[in-house]
Amino acid sequence: MPKATAPLLDNATARRIFLQRHGLSGSPIGAPALGDIIADLGFVQLDSINTVARAHHMILRARQQSYRQEHLDKYYAGRHLFEHWTHDASVIPMTQFPQWRMKCARDAKTLRSRYKNWRRDGFEAKFNDVLQRISDGGPCSSGDVGQDEERSKGGWWDWHPSKTALEYLWRSGALTVTRREGFRKIYDLTENVIPPEYLNARMEDAAVIDWACGAALDRIGFGTSGEIAAFWDLVTPKEARDWCARQLAAGELIEVDIGCAGAGPRRSFCRPTLLEETPPDPTARIRVLSPFDPALRDRNRAERLFGFHYRIEVFVPEAKRQYGYYVFPVMEGARLIGRIDMKSHRDVGELRVRAFWPEAGIKLGPGRLARLEAELDRMARFAGTPETVFASDWIREPMPAS
Repeated sequence: MPKATAPLLDNATARRIFLQRHGLSGSPIGAPALGDIIADLGFVQLDSINTVARAHHMILRARQQSYRQEHLDKYYAGRHLFEHWTHDASVIPMTQFPQWRMKCARDAKTLRSRYKNWRRDGFEAKFNDVLQRISDGGPCSSGDVGQDEERSKGGWWDWHPSKTALEYLWRSGALTVTRREGFRKIYDLTENVIPPEYLNARMEDAAVIDWACGAALDRIGFGTSGEIAAFWDLVTPKEARDWCARQLAAGELIEVDIGCAGAGPRRSFCRPTLLEETPPDPTARIRVLSPFDPALRDRNRAERLFGFHYRIEVFVPEAKRQYGYYVFPVMEGARLIGRIDMKSHRDVGELRVRAFWPEAGIKLGPGRLARLEAELDRMARFAGTPETVFASDWIREPMPAS
């Protein structure tokens, strides 16, 4: 049976709504306060790769030009944020800690069996030792525990048992990351880190599910039940489907067809008031985004909305061209205009730009080129590399049309 008709949200309007909800619509000059940006996003993914700057710093800098890397550390130290897992390690507003207790309880069950398959044996026997070490000696990192255990010889994920115990106790809620030194996690007992008003607050699972689904939808504007579930990775797909069905029946949600780039519309859910919104045109400012930017995390959605096929590594047979592991998307207004390969060389104070590949149909005229170079100069200063150095052939041929 064919689907019932639904209102159509054209692609241009859908893009504007989506970018506004993700803080990429207004100018990064005079942007909201850092805490407001993080609260509006819901979380900021952490990542260790430091090709230009770490992903979390690039995410915040794309939305606030005055942002500097030490600002997040100060906000973290002030106990405005805690660290846990969404779809990956993330910093999350402290006000959401009560909701994450459900995540901790669920992780306590799933990770115990998962770690038994993935990690070395013996991590469960280290729980009490690790907790006692922190209780007696204060916060510690993985290098401070399991001194008599064999260190990794098998790669990044080959953890010694006490390291696995630390991670398990963090994910299940007994420990909390109190700070990072470089990118190294420092763990403490949760009661020593989380302020009492959040530590002692409790929510029923049903209330958490309701909050998680509604807060996710409000941050993406529109989405399928699967996209709603994936936003926080806090509820199951079934819980999100059931929530959407209940909200639809109560008139709190409607179905809408979202116009896609180069494809037919996609049926999604939204608040009824969404169709009354008049989202602003995004600033024409060019921004370099992190590959882990929340607006791009869902690669399939980025392709549907923006016509931007983005995987961290892309091979184009026609051009016999291989893009490196960490090329950066470049946004102008409401469109993604290309991707850029660049790296900070802090030892010599240079941001070296190897290549920029425009998207199909993007012409790099004098005005656009000047705006791109200005953004790269700003990025260089942000990364602590005051000079921008361009390869002689850095402007490449446009991407072939998909």
